[in-house]
Amino acid sequence: GSYMSGGVGFTQYATAAYTDNILDDFTQYGVDYIKKHHGGIGKAKATEEVVNDIATEVNLYGMEQYEEFPTALESHFGGSQRASVLAAASGITTSLATCSSNAGL
Repeated sequence: GSYMSGGVGFTQYATAAYTDNILDDFTQYGVDYIKKHHGGIGKAKATEEVVNDIATEVNLYGMEQYEEFPTALESHFGGSQRASVLAAASGITTSLATCSSNAGL
């Protein structure tokens, strides 16, 4: 027989996160934000203030997009993966801004 570790949990997450480039859009918005407000990729200090600023901005943008385009929620199984995608976009953007994986967590 065969063994599949993890079941379908990761598959469901990965499918939602990469469907219709929604995660890409939220992350690109975050990259544009850090270029404009924090000097660019790798230029921001990994402080709580910076992390909160970037994560809040990316999350607000993502939530506004979900409200403006309700069909985006359908790409994420009716919105069940919304929080995961917002968290991923915030974490990716914060890590890029600070060059710190810990800041992205």
